[in-house]
Amino acid sequence: QVNLVESGGGSVQAGGPLRLSCAASGSGRPYNTYDWAWFRQAPGKELQEREFVAAIKEPSGATTTADSLKARYFIFRSDANDMLYLQMSRLAPEETAVYYCAAGSYNTNSHYFEAKYWGQGTQVTVSS
Repeated sequence: QVNLVESGGGSVQAGGPLRLSCAASGSGRPYNTYDWAWFRQAPGKELQEREFVAAIKEPSGATTTADSLKARYFIFRSDANDMLYLQMSRLAPEETAVYYCAAGSYNTNSHYFEAKYWGQGTQVTVSS
């Protein structure tokens, strides 16, 4: 069992940056066992319509970011404190969403992330 807790969400002006964090806890060392990803759920969308944002493949640490976001979003992990992060820049109002951290398995061939565990999400609101 892995427990994920996101933080760092809030309100930000359009054009501003924001960094989200995800803390994982569970048996063993979760970061050595799973791949990691960020998803987001826009207002009015269903949970199953969450949009893939970025992923880290373990143990290589190779990252993948959605094509439309890779110029402004950066996913990274800190071994020092077992945290996953999403650094976002130049945010726009249409990126208002609930952002979720997930642990699971990332297939680098199909570019599909199969989530096994989800956090509760953190709200990001971008105002114009």
